[in-house]
Amino acid sequence: MSTADIGLIGLAVMGENLILNMESKGFTVACFNRTVEKVDDFIGGRAQGKKIIGCRSIVELVASLKRPRKVMLLVKAGAAVDDFIAQLLPHLEAGDIIIDGGNSHFPDTIRRCKAVEAAGKLYIGTGVSGGEEGALLGPSMMPGGSPAAWPHVKAIFQTICAQTDAGEPCCDWVGENGAGHFVKMVHNGIEYGDMQMICEAYQMMKDGLGLSNEAMHTVFADWNDGELNSYLIEITRDIIGYRDEQGNAVVDLILDTAGQKGTGKWTAIAALDEGMPLTLIGEAVFARCLSALKDERVAASTVLTGRVAKGRGKPESLVNDLRQALYASKLISYAQGYQLMRAAAATYGWNLNYGGIALMWRGGCIIRSRFLGKIKEAFDRNPGLTNLLLDPFFAKIVRAAQPAWRRVVVAAVKQGIPMPATCSALAYFDGYRAARLPANLLQAQRDYFGAHTYERIDRPRGQVFHTNWTGRGGTTAASTYVV
Repeated sequence: MSTADIGLIGLAVMGENLILNMESKGFTVACFNRTVEKVDDFIGGRAQGKKIIGCRSIVELVASLKRPRKVMLLVKAGAAVDDFIAQLLPHLEAGDIIIDGGNSHFPDTIRRCKAVEAAGKLYIGTGVSGGEEGALLGPSMMPGGSPAAWPHVKAIFQTICAQTDAGEPCCDWVGENGAGHFVKMVHNGIEYGDMQMICEAYQMMKDGLGLSNEAMHTVFADWNDGELNSYLIEITRDIIGYRDEQGNAVVDLILDTAGQKGTGKWTAIAALDEGMPLTLIGEAVFARCLSALKDERVAASTVLTGRVAKGRGKPESLVNDLRQALYASKLISYAQGYQLMRAAAATYGWNLNYGGIALMWRGGCIIRSRFLGKIKEAFDRNPGLTNLLLDPFFAKIVRAAQPAWRRVVVAAVKQGIPMPATCSALAYFDGYRAARLPANLLQAQRDYFGAHTYERIDRPRGQVFHTNWTGRGGTTAASTYVV
């Protein structure tokens, strides 16, 4: 008899915890894993006595599901997803639904959605954020794919996901084909930026001001009680205050090389493809790459020296400046991320609900913060908002933060402390607010060496011109003008 509300393939950390979450909310879940011994271990362990059905084959899994069948994959992104789709399709009927809950690259989701729909079935690619704890207690979920699939999974997804303080589910339909995984990718890119900027503030306090771990623990605790309240500030507070059995600060014992799974890189590549200046997240990705060059950095530290000025002034003054700089830079990161989503929506024909996306990120996910409520309000005020910086609330924030923001960047440069994300955020702000940039000279250079032509400020847009700069180049110019 078919009794399970949903099936889930993949019993790693996320899979197990999401199954337990679903079961705790009243759903019966069937599970399968490529290594079937994991099924037996799970059913005899954490799942014992619960409404969880262990299956030892794909056929058994499909047979246990209510129609329309819903099968969720929580397996490693890439070939494993394609492999399980190929195994599932022959056993499913028209209207059955395959759900990819992993961190798949959105072009793969676009391709898979098209293929599964061509086979008469439905497909969802959903971002799931929140890690192990989120999967168990309520993640943020960002589903996209076949619109006809959403009514059949909505009740499950919006029941198991995180809820805002007002009881709103941190999950809603994002858009067609790869939209859900694209939004999750941007989420992860913003996560890279947030983490990097927090680390830069930490290094300035540690190396620039000489603050102890105890003092920094207090600073982050204070910040978490204000406008910077967020999951990442909260865990940073806890990490800096944590000591092992011997009384050692664990954070000081960790090797300074950062790993990455690729979603930040994907975000930066997507920004380049769309021609969007995602400068802060790009710097965050490159900062991780630089951290990985540990041996080279250690060798370089004995050769390359800089004129490093010592910090001046009262530490509490710069700490307050750091708070404002971090808040303003965080706004830049989100503004850039939303610009990327807007550009991609135009490219792929997605109708994204930008305020709704902020709501999905309010709870359960890694970047959850008080700040996101203000983003939703901005899009509620103006759904066509082109850049968060143009919203009155956020414009007021960056205007007030500018003096502190600039003092932090100056202090970092003078003291030789790298703050690439924070500095790039300020550079973007100054570039975005500039009515005129030096690109006129750049375009003249392009025309000089490549006859790429240019537009003129005293002529209508769309008319292009070429100058024979050397007197030897003639009048022939490039056939197309691209900006």
